[in-house]
Amino acid sequence: MPGPDGQPVRRGAGLLALCLALVAGLLTACSGDDGGDTVRLRVLAGPDLAVLAPLLGELKNETGVDLRLDHRADAETKTPDRDRYDLAWLSSDRYLRLTDKNATRGWQRTPTMTSPVVIGLKPDVARKLRARVPGSRLTWADIADAAATGTVRFGMADPRHAGSGLAALVGVATAAAGTGAALRPEDVSCDRLRGFRSGQTLTADTGPALVDSYVDHQDEANALITYESDLLALNATDRLDDRLEVVRPEDGMVLADFPLLLLNPAHRTAYDKVTRWLRRDSVQRQIMRHTLRRPVNTTVTRDARLREPIGNALFYPDQRAVVETLLADYGDSDRRTTSQVVFLLDFSGSMRGARMAALREAFAGLSGADPSTSGKFTRFYRGERLTVVRFGGRVLEEKTVTVTGPKDLTALAETVARGGYGDATAVWSALDHGYRTAARALAADPDRSVSLVLMTDGENNGGLSYAEFVRRHNALPAAVRAAVHTYPVHFGEADAGELRHAAVRTGGRMVDVADSSLSEAFKEIRGCH
Repeated sequence: MPGPDGQPVRRGAGLLALCLALVAGLLTACSGDDGGDTVRLRVLAGPDLAVLAPLLGELKNETGVDLRLDHRADAETKTPDRDRYDLAWLSSDRYLRLTDKNATRGWQRTPTMTSPVVIGLKPDVARKLRARVPGSRLTWADIADAAATGTVRFGMADPRHAGSGLAALVGVATAAAGTGAALRPEDVSCDRLRGFRSGQTLTADTGPALVDSYVDHQDEANALITYESDLLALNATDRLDDRLEVVRPEDGMVLADFPLLLLNPAHRTAYDKVTRWLRRDSVQRQIMRHTLRRPVNTTVTRDARLREPIGNALFYPDQRAVVETLLADYGDSDRRTTSQVVFLLDFSGSMRGARMAALREAFAGLSGADPSTSGKFTRFYRGERLTVVRFGGRVLEEKTVTVTGPKDLTALAETVARGGYGDATAVWSALDHGYRTAARALAADPDRSVSLVLMTDGENNGGLSYAEFVRRHNALPAAVRAAVHTYPVHFGEADAGELRHAAVRTGGRMVDVADSSLSEAFKEIRGCH
């Protein structure tokens, strides 16, 4: 039989070609996007997507696309292997886009549902906190303040691994910055979240694992910070001793939009089928029923539990350095270290009167008397170790407390309230004393975070010279010099030049009270390392 070119075709060769064509056609039908049968796609999925399993069979039946989800705890923090996966389905891809822009460039993304990160409070705690707030509208600052005192003990997923934990950290840090904009490096140059984190008693690597941990340890925590959907779903079960009141912070929330990402462009046709199906109104209603997440389609009527407005959606940082700083400050939640601040306070005669009143007011504010948002994020917190050194021509008094409750803050306030003024100002002797105190603290606990705050209103006229302080500082162990920074507060007639030199030499920075108040100056350097 002649072929297309008029030449005869051997029967055996023609049969072989026909068989190969049939095999290729069968393979295309099983795995090719243009075939008439099932297309199987490998999907890297976050643990938060497991709840959608009941819908995948229906998706396969109606679109011919079989999504095989591989749920991994590190899905949202590790760039997907494009040789292994065709798609990725995460609660959020913001971290990946920020930390690996080259790998994520060109990814097609389609939001499939939304949920904000909110706070669930046990009813008695919610009532107590709302009673303190005008209008009963709680903010992240209110939660941070209550965590610092031990009133709120919360569970939160580890932000180094889980999207919900990182979104919570961004939300709290944005509220602490008070700008309402995306966080900048200068907004996180000092750690304002230590008081907030002191209230964390439970953690886990993923959101679902956190929920299980909370259920198993309800006596250890009275709050849960996670997606709104997780809290609503948990409340709908019989797993809780007390249903949690969902608090949507007045100062804003970070939203997750659960994007489906196309990693392999060869499967664009199948991807489009899947995303069109997921965004149908009927399917959006099913997703809402299964997950209690908000539909992306505005035409879908929301479940009654989802009708509360989200309010202010907070911006996600657009600079990698910001997120890296937040995660570094957060550290290992299973291995918290003690923070210690040594306050070196000038009690020379020139501090009498209005200046001493300003100092005492500043300490009262840090002890909880400052009701402002910044005051709630910078107050002394439970577990913090505080040392107050009063000095004149020599050290007049030293008092150290570890904050466990109001009595410790009262003891500190009494130290600051006492008189006993000196007749000289030994600035550099006091700072040398502070470094010896810090060295002892680090010898006892090398992981401890120690910083020095030096407040003086006059020039050095007693004790060590600046040159002698520098000599002694250079003789300190390298670990102490590297870890302990000094933050001078320039007040009154103090020598700004020398204080600035000391700050630079020790890795800290000077704050000038002339530009604000003593209270604002102390708040500005709270949490600095």
